Amino acid sequence: MPAYHSQFNDGDFQSIGNFFILPIKTKVRGNAPMADPSTEDIIDEALNLFRANCLFRNFEIKGNADRVLIYLILFISECLGKLAKSPSQGDAVKQLSTLAVTNFAIPGDATFPLNAMYSHPPDRGQADQLRIYIQQLRQEMAVRLVDRVYVDGKPSKWWMCFQKRKFMGLSL
Repeated sequence: MPAYHSQFNDGDFQSIGNFFILPIKTKVRGNAPMADPSTEDIIDEALNLFRANCLFRNFEIKGNADRVLIYLILFISECLGKLAKSPSQGDAVKQLSTLAVTNFAIPGDATFPLNAMYSHPPDRGQADQLRIYIQQLRQEMAVRLVDRVYVDGKPSKWWMCFQKRKFMGLSL
């Protein structure tokens, strides 16, 4: 059974390196284009496909949107690891908000774990644009993940059972 791929692979979107700048539904400041509120964006797609895709050790990249999906799935895994230590929803929001804005590596940095799959931005200006976009993705993912994981103020066991799974054997 093959892994699930992004529906945005066929679209015509701006790209930095080989990382699409996809529209998202967000109130977080950043450079991402605004998505239609009635349609699914890449963050919704990553949340919906996370539990199925995190079981795969191999993932064939079929487009630049798959690279965004891979990054978001790995970020969700990192977030679930943080949520295992915070039993209350208020603490979870604080921890994930902090995690989303802490210093992180982007494609092309020496510490970025997926440099083999991603090309680095051609210049410093585009690298800064990519960093702003990824930070916006991380912040919006943190907000939506807490809403999805916490049911009645407690973390859902159907999400938390995936906290130790490593998608493709990788982590951010």
